[in-house]
Amino acid sequence: MDEIGKRFQAAHPEVAVKVIYGSSGQFYQQIENGAPYDVYCSADLDYPRHLAQKGLVIPGSEFQYAVGRIVVWVSNASEKQTGEVGLKNLSDPSVRFIAIANPAHAPYGKAAVAALKSLGVYEAVKDKFVYAENVSQALQQVQTQAADIGIIALSLALAPPVKDTGRYWELPLESYPRMNQGGVILKSSQNLSVAQAFRAFVLSEEGRAALKSYGFSY
Repeated sequence: MDEIGKRFQAAHPEVAVKVIYGSSGQFYQQIENGAPYDVYCSADLDYPRHLAQKGLVIPGSEFQYAVGRIVVWVSNASEKQTGEVGLKNLSDPSVRFIAIANPAHAPYGKAAVAALKSLGVYEAVKDKFVYAENVSQALQQVQTQAADIGIIALSLALAPPVKDTGRYWELPLESYPRMNQGGVILKSSQNLSVAQAFRAFVLSEEGRAALKSYGFSY
């Protein structure tokens, strides 16, 4: 999103894009309580749809921008494996802490739990979970060695500051529910024309190319 914001600003130099990161569920609650955002992008399209049902969005502004994917990630400084062998060995005593986004409000955390259950390792590793507020913080917990391994977004693993510092194994797409990611323009927006232009840019060929470079599919 930082890159998309920069590209959008290059095309609209009169606009300052401010990206605020957090879990989709927490932002949903903030918007319900009147938070003054212009555009809400969620890792779970259901959240924007629920806001639409409550009359908090501009009618017809709902959009899907990508399908999210998750990976098992470790730092290059770690000796832990990330492939299928590593996944099956998450229950090994040498792996003490596994960072995931909090599944109570973070879609990537929900996907991580679903994948581990589908792959038959959840019961063996659930007591090792270290819950982060969002998927970015789950990555940070591994980077700072607060956790041995993490389950994070593929887009984070491919981000320039991260891709050369760790290694990952992508969890099979069929092991967790499809992560349709989408957004809406909020009725609270004080910059409606700019919000509409930003939405159009995300869905443009240039916007989709940027998302694809970070591992998002459609």
